[in-house]
Amino acid sequence: MNRLQGTPLTTAQRQVVHRCRALPQLLDPLEAELTVSSAVADVRPDEEFWAGLIEHAVSLPSRRNHALLGVLAAALTGRPREWAAGAVPPAGPPLTVGGAWICDRSLDAGYLALICAYGFAADEHAMVFLIDELAGGEVRTAFVTRDVTTARHRLADQGPLTKIGAEAAHWLLAKSYDRLDRNADADVDPEVRRTRLLAGRRIALAFG
Repeated sequence: MNRLQGTPLTTAQRQVVHRCRALPQLLDPLEAELTVSSAVADVRPDEEFWAGLIEHAVSLPSRRNHALLGVLAAALTGRPREWAAGAVPPAGPPLTVGGAWICDRSLDAGYLALICAYGFAADEHAMVFLIDELAGGEVRTAFVTRDVTTARHRLADQGPLTKIGAEAAHWLLAKSYDRLDRNADADVDPEVRRTRLLAGRRIALAFG
């Protein structure tokens, strides 16, 4: 990371650390991941942001910072993940990618709905995405649910639900988030920002 020890945190980084104060009490890996993802919902963290946050956590050992490093080692991608994983093992059981289904309403309603299932060991959850085809294919809504069956049934009520390969589903998501990232002022549901870190991890995992 090539940063000096003791480099002060920025205001945004301090805010993120404060928002993660409950991490040591969270035993559920999904809740821990959501806590960190929510903590960075109103910032656009780049490598420099993560470098400072990780160095701070490494240089000031505490239960919160150890828990934060564990979640970052599991949830981040690229070099920031390597930096965090070099300090502590990833927290929680490994994440696996499950099935994915799509409801294509682009012709009549202008959107695609996508549900992707994942698991931490035997604990399954899903992320549901609404992709606005009229706005160039940007993600407009995203949320997490532990009730995968109910989520699938509710999507099926909106139109035919078709199984889609995990790689194809996440390729579609990667394109949609890329368009969104290039349009920082887009009007999206707050949950899209709050779950952005989760989506990024799952896209990377689906591509191996």
